[in-house]
Amino acid sequence: MILIAVKFPVRPELVEEWPERVAAFTEATRAEPGNVFFEWSRSLDEPNTYVLLEAFADAEAGKAHVESDHFKAGLEAMAGAISGTPSIINVEAPVDGWGEMAELSPQG
Repeated sequence: MILIAVKFPVRPELVEEWPERVAAFTEATRAEPGNVFFEWSRSLDEPNTYVLLEAFADAEAGKAHVESDHFKAGLEAMAGAISGTPSIINVEAPVDGWGEMAELSPQG
């Protein structure tokens, strides 16, 4: 599985509209056959930063993603709203999705 985490610094005046700006890109990516998950969060420490956690089944699925028309359109939509170059972590993970955390479970 290809696991990718990206931090997007967003211009303060556009931070509230970010989810709408990336909605079409998000929907299209989630519909890709090789997409495992594609989830946005907003940083608690940096309120003008959105974090994307995404995974693809394999390198071929990741390649198809970055070569897609919606990827190119998504980059274009985001370029006008970011305040700096996004930071990324891109790794190959020896799993095929989420697993349960061994160290923590609900009490009561």
